Amino acid sequence: MTARTENLNVVGFDHMPSPAEIKARVPLTERASQAVLSGRRALTDILDRKDPRLFVIVGPCSIHDPKAGLDYARRLRKLADDVRDTLHVVMRVYFEKPRTSTGWKGFINDPRMDDSFHIEEGMERGRRFLLDVAETGLPAATEALDPIAPQYYGDLISWTAIGARTAESQTHREMASGLSTPVGFKNSTDGSLEAAVNGVLSASRPHSFLGLNESGASAIIRTRGNTYGHLVLRGGGGRPNYDTVSISLAEQALTKARLPVNVVVDCSHSNSWKKPELQPLVMRDVVHQIREGNRSVVGLMVESFLEAGNQPIPADLSQLRYGCSVTDACVDWKTTEDMLRSAHEALRGVLPARKAA
Repeated sequence: MTARTENLNVVGFDHMPSPAEIKARVPLTERASQAVLSGRRALTDILDRKDPRLFVIVGPCSIHDPKAGLDYARRLRKLADDVRDTLHVVMRVYFEKPRTSTGWKGFINDPRMDDSFHIEEGMERGRRFLLDVAETGLPAATEALDPIAPQYYGDLISWTAIGARTAESQTHREMASGLSTPVGFKNSTDGSLEAAVNGVLSASRPHSFLGLNESGASAIIRTRGNTYGHLVLRGGGGRPNYDTVSISLAEQALTKARLPVNVVVDCSHSNSWKKPELQPLVMRDVVHQIREGNRSVVGLMVESFLEAGNQPIPADLSQLRYGCSVTDACVDWKTTEDMLRSAHEALRGVLPARKAA
């Protein structure tokens, strides 16, 4: 007999509904569609410098409890209305978590948080949560990790991140070239900008690659390129990179690559030494730079939830603290509100001059 040569380490092929099936179960509504489209339009106008506002990607490090997540979304919607003349608020809705070694991989991979990996359940529940957020009128942002996942819920996303660990990946650059949203490429975990800048450049070009269509069949996906890629500074290599010198170096790197000089500052991760209580200081510093004349910073990111800090995932899930992150530590709701309102007041008389220039 011919020796077996494939699937030697595979223990099963479980059925996964196609993107079309999941979308049929959780269909896009007109109200949600308008929230997504208006969110994208505002983002592209900011990146094109037609809109002088900043955009702010704000929300939990990851979604693990849809009830608490929707509670947060409703509060954020009210706050977004109050600061809308200076800040375009987009809720951070991250379902997939890249792990350095091991750990919970996120709501889509393991929605029951017990290593049962009911991905088919996670995908449907994740899409439903995104629909609920859009129904509030809030646009949503996410990180694209699995190259197949955007087929399931990309129609409900207004902004996408390519993470520090995947910015160098050809697969993710190809995927980004076909996404319908603006895409932020994060600098590498060592702090270098090269992979992210090259990622923005690569994603702006047409690509052809293997993927899935809505029916779940293999397809050759051909893209036109995404012209709304931009750089996200998140610190790295043991130091922050939101200071004036680091931002100036980022501007030079984008100019050298002949790319639009659009920079987003992530107030979390290495920029705050993974100490959430430092995120307000980072935002305050960047707002000060804008007040002093910076024109390259177009957005900010904040990790925030209802309660401050984070918590381990207990064996008894009933012991989880409501509204507290199970991945990276976050600032609480009051701090979030104070951060956005303070930025709003500080920038109110400053941003219109950016458009005029």
